[in-house]
This record gives sequence, structure tokens and C-alpha cells, in this order.
Amino acid sequence: MRIGTFVLAGQYPGQSERDALERAVRSAVAADEAGLDTVWLGEHHFVPYGLCPSATTLAALLLGRTRRIGIGTAISVLSTTHPVALGEQTALLHMLSNGRFTLGVGRGGPWVDLEVFGGGAEALERDFPESLDLLLRWLREPRVAADGERYRFREVAVVPAPPTPPPVVVACTSPGTVRLAAHRGLPMLLGMHIGDDEKAEMVALWRTEAAAAGHPRDTVDSAEHVAAGVAQVADTTGEAVDILRHALPRWLSHGLAAHRTLDGRPRRMRDALAYTELLCRLHPVGDPARCADRLSATAERTGITRFALLAEGSGDTATTERNVHRLAADVLPLLRHGDGGTAAPDAVSSRAARATG
Repeated sequence: MRIGTFVLAGQYPGQSERDALERAVRSAVAADEAGLDTVWLGEHHFVPYGLCPSATTLAALLLGRTRRIGIGTAISVLSTTHPVALGEQTALLHMLSNGRFTLGVGRGGPWVDLEVFGGGAEALERDFPESLDLLLRWLREPRVAADGERYRFREVAVVPAPPTPPPVVVACTSPGTVRLAAHRGLPMLLGMHIGDDEKAEMVALWRTEAAAAGHPRDTVDSAEHVAAGVAQVADTTGEAVDILRHALPRWLSHGLAAHRTLDGRPRRMRDALAYTELLCRLHPVGDPARCADRLSATAERTGITRFALLAEGSGDTATTERNVHRLAADVLPLLRHGDGGTAAPDAVSSRAARATG
């Protein structure tokens, strides 16, 4: 099982922007030191929900600050970025990091970002497949031209051109995007707001669509989808839940309320406390055994064994760093057996039964 962290650089009430960003960097360095698999970086504009406006820029910094861990974007918003510019950045990071960089892309939301960056509503829906295909061609071909509805240019050389294509994942929140990713053979990144049953349905749909598109069975079966979640490790489950109950609702209310829609209409807000309680139920929040049980149950139900876990839910830098180290030291060993792989099926079933019992 491949366990990584999900970094949003959320600004909690009363925190400075610098404090939030430094917590994000320190948590990534801690994940590298602790031996986790990947640090996934969120990207947002104009809101304190996440202070990183360029996941590739932060990825470049962290690739220089770390030594072995993978760094991925979760996500780079393709609707507000030129695919060629993003492709050039991806190739550069992939080559200079010796393959430690993974590009995660997605549509983003119907926010004022689309107005500011000039894409408009069309960039979110109509133009996304064209942008994705242009990006993929840029990462896989030596020369590229474009003659689409949104992008048109004469053939140019791809420089730098990576000798092997960088890995790409696609954030999927709807059946349409699942099909889009599946037809291109790209693994999915699934959000933290959905449970195991919905994740399993999306994986099943992806496999059906990928097979129908002609992708080989081994490619379909070995696709490394990623599930986002929240992790908080403590001596007791009650203590872990209390940490998140105290901090997460304040951040969620503060951060999500700042989003402005493209059309100016008010958006419906989740109840922050109810959402926190949902996240605590769905994800590895608790003592180490409970966290391992929750991850094992998700893997068993969905087939997903790669996770991007938000570890900064406390909003506190020291607590976040301890959480990252406990995730690696106390939880990860429970997911492994003697040869260093993922837990054996009987162990997974046993832990899943305890988690739901």
C-alpha cells in the first residue's frame, strides 16, 4: 500500500499566510524523512482554503528540499492553464527530479478564476477534453501542432522532451470525467468527500470504459488510482476526532465561504461540523489500529491501494509533523507483512471486519 500526504496549505483563522505555507513545506519534508510515498499538492486561487496558487511551483521547491519522496499535483487546474505551458513545466520537473514528479490535472470548479484567467465557462466543460489531449500529446510526442476550437498553432518542437512520458492522473468527480480518463488510460484521483461504495462504483466504471476503449487487460488491472482522504493519528480515536472537531470546521467555514462563483450566484455551503464528522467516519482518523483498519477496508472495497491523506487538519505545524511521522511509524507497518508489501488478504479482511464491527 502506498501512503502519501495531501497538502492544501490551508490558512486557519488567526494564522498568517506565511505560517500556513511554512506548515505545508515542513509537512512535506517530514513526509520525506518519515518514508511516505508521495506528497500531493493542491492548487487554489483567491481563497484561504488553500494558499498555493501554483502546484507546479510548490512542487519544484519541494523536489529541491526532499531527496526520495514523490511529489505530485492534486491538482493542477487545466481549465485556467495553457496545456503547453503546463506540459513544459511537467517535463522540466520530471526530468530534473529523475522521475519523482507526477502531474495530476482536473477541471477545477465554476469559480471566478475562470473570469480572471480568461477561460470562461467553456474552459470548464467544452474545452477540457481538448486541453487534456493537447497536454498528453505534448508529453508524448517530439513535435506538436494544434487545430482545435480553443488552441490553434503551427507545429513546434517539444523542448525539453522527456525520454519517458511523465505519469499523469485525472481528478474525477463525475461519470463523464471517469469515462474521459478511462478512454485515455489515465488513472483517477478520487475526492475525500465520497465513501468506499461510490469509489468502488467509479473504479468499476473506469475499468469497463478503459477495456471498451481497447486498453490491454494488464493496463486496466494495474492502474494506480489515488484516493484522497484525511488522516489524524492519536493514542485514542476520541483524541484524534477531537483534534479535527476543534480545528477543521473553523478552517472549512473560513476557507470555503471565500469562493466566488463565475456567474455571481451564491453557492450552497456544507455544514462544516457535519462535514468534519463525515470525514472522521470515512477516513483513517483514530488510533493506529483503527487507521490501518480504515485504509485496509477502503483498499478491499475499491481495489485502490494508493492514498493522498490530508495530515494538516489540526492547523498546527508541530501537530501536523507529529501526525505525519505517526502515520509512517505507527500505521504503515500495520499495512505490511514480512516481505514489505501490502497486507495479506486475510489480514485485510480481519482488520476490515474489526473496523465495521
